[in-house]
Amino acid sequence: MAVTQELADALRSCGSRRALASTRALHGRLVTVGLASAVFLQNTLLHAYLSCGALPDARRLLCADIKEPNVITHNIMMNGYAKLGNLSDAADLFDRMPTRDVASWNTLMSGYFQAGRFLDGLETFVSMHRSGDSLPNSFTFCCVMKSCGGLGWRELPPQLLGLFWKFDFWDDPDAETALVDMFYGCFSESVELFNQMRAELMAIDQFAMATLISGCFNRMDLCLGRQLHSLCLKSGHNRAIVVSNSLISLYAKCGDLQNAEFVFSSMSERDIVSWTSMITAYSQVGNISKARQFFDGMATRNVITWNAMLGAYIQHGAEEDGLKMYSAMLSQKDVTPDWVTYVTLFRGCADIGANKLGDQIIGHTVKAGLILDVSVANAAITMYSKCGRISEAQKLFDLLNGKDLVSWNAMITGYSQHGMGKQAVKLFDDMLSKGVKPDYISYVAVLSGCSHSGLVQEGKLYFDMATRVHDISPGLEHFSCMVDLLGRAGHLTEAKDLIDKMPMKPTAEVWGALLSACKIHGNNELAELAAKHLFELDSPDSGSYMLLAKIYSDAGKSDDSAQVRKLMRDKGIKKNPGYSWMEVENKVHVFKADDVSHPQVIAIRNKLDELMEKIAHLGYVRTESPRSKIHHSEKLAVAFGIMSLPAWMPIHIMKNLRICGDCHTVIKLISSVTDREFVIRDAVRFHHFKSGACSCGDYW
Repeated sequence: MAVTQELADALRSCGSRRALASTRALHGRLVTVGLASAVFLQNTLLHAYLSCGALPDARRLLCADIKEPNVITHNIMMNGYAKLGNLSDAADLFDRMPTRDVASWNTLMSGYFQAGRFLDGLETFVSMHRSGDSLPNSFTFCCVMKSCGGLGWRELPPQLLGLFWKFDFWDDPDAETALVDMFYGCFSESVELFNQMRAELMAIDQFAMATLISGCFNRMDLCLGRQLHSLCLKSGHNRAIVVSNSLISLYAKCGDLQNAEFVFSSMSERDIVSWTSMITAYSQVGNISKARQFFDGMATRNVITWNAMLGAYIQHGAEEDGLKMYSAMLSQKDVTPDWVTYVTLFRGCADIGANKLGDQIIGHTVKAGLILDVSVANAAITMYSKCGRISEAQKLFDLLNGKDLVSWNAMITGYSQHGMGKQAVKLFDDMLSKGVKPDYISYVAVLSGCSHSGLVQEGKLYFDMATRVHDISPGLEHFSCMVDLLGRAGHLTEAKDLIDKMPMKPTAEVWGALLSACKIHGNNELAELAAKHLFELDSPDSGSYMLLAKIYSDAGKSDDSAQVRKLMRDKGIKKNPGYSWMEVENKVHVFKADDVSHPQVIAIRNKLDELMEKIAHLGYVRTESPRSKIHHSEKLAVAFGIMSLPAWMPIHIMKNLRICGDCHTVIKLISSVTDREFVIRDAVRFHHFKSGACSCGDYW
């Protein structure tokens, strides 16, 4: 009996952690110890496989190994089908079940509701009532009312309301809450129902109150929320943890941290949700030290709390502190990182380009059986892409069986960032052929890919398709991509016409795209117009000013160039300093133009001088000027990378600004004379330098 319970607990743990490899290993152990035919363990194993998303394993187990499945077995399988999106299989299994209980009906109804098939869910309830083989419970009515809410119904049909009264669910907290929940889409009706319940002297329990406060949270209705808080103080509902937690979340979302902390400090009893809500509240406004105070004040913490603090660090650019937090988390015996942990970590690695650390975390997810969890895999695909490793991103994407829309968007975006427009277009078309409906982000990704690769006709096709086929109104990002695409390709008049037809006011990104294109194609008149609009927007970004100054300078208009620089000084706008960074031996090294702070600066400059001499033999002419480009940050990083990394290893460099033309030429030539590969991510895209050429084809 002890062994059976031990194995069951282990299987439940594997399921909750989505650890597929461990689940399979335990399956083998069941066979070894002769317990593979125990129905209780078979059901637990089936649930574990389905929790891991391993539908083929679950099907083999059900069809080949479980000789006498019971109603619980079928319910587990049906629930797994529903959660994995296989509703037709769930319905087919339901129809074939020899016996059903209320859980069977509820599982199918819940599956329909989760998939947005509200009418199918209500029809299932009607069939349940007519069959008479199972009596509804409160969960049944929760599904019914949520389906009614999903259909936009503002009241229950008389037949359903009669059954609600008949089975005496009016005093059931879950059913009562679901009834209020039903009106989320029409909040005023929800409040009206609440007031009617009070007028009829009906008891309002803590769950209904918490639900109504949550409605205020969704609408950011702080005024009504304060009134409900006052009512809670009078009725004593404020003593309920669920109500206080809802109030904390409401105040935090509305930016009233003083009242959020007041509610927290007034609580006689707090749970982990209370503490985590305060951590999240302060992290949302960037007060990480205050969030850490609440974290340190907790007596017990769970994985959700650790994830909240980890996310606070990563979200606000404190990646190193976040990674220290992860190390501390691993030392806790009673806390196991989950998929949220790894998604957060991959985001941090992507932001700073931490390749080696990313590989280590990939190893952790493999060990935990989470690497093919769709959310974890999506984050890893993005991490690989942003770290310049597009081939690894593609391999992981190809391995992922349960791709969702986020998976497709992540891979298309990755191709676009790397200037692989044709691959982005092909993948977008593959997505459409598989019946996956694109969203707003999908079109931003594919249009960006067209822009970076000069695919004008394809870009026009998709821009039109968004509205005509998928009813997606173009937004600022779509227009910005199209202006950039047309402008880079030299269609400046068409780009300006598109701006004039925009249904919303053009942003700095839109005018900036046109200004950049004007510089490429030497259209000074249109450049002045674009710059005028940019200056009217009063953007604090120095890029547009510097670009216009450069356009004037190249055109021999030195006075106009000087005037633009004077305008910058008058407005207090300073040129954004360029810097590059790279990871060597688990340490991030940062370089600035003409920087002397790096401990190896003399050796780095000597190496760079040596490289510049070598490329001079290929025809490069070094230019000297008061504002020399010789020691731009990316050149220093390239020299340091050659000094520090083995010859076989690609050198990955990140840069906060767009790479300049001189650096682009120099690094192409250095890749030729050194036979090294450089992957540089600038503010716009990736450049892969190898054998004297760049992946962008000098189109960036």
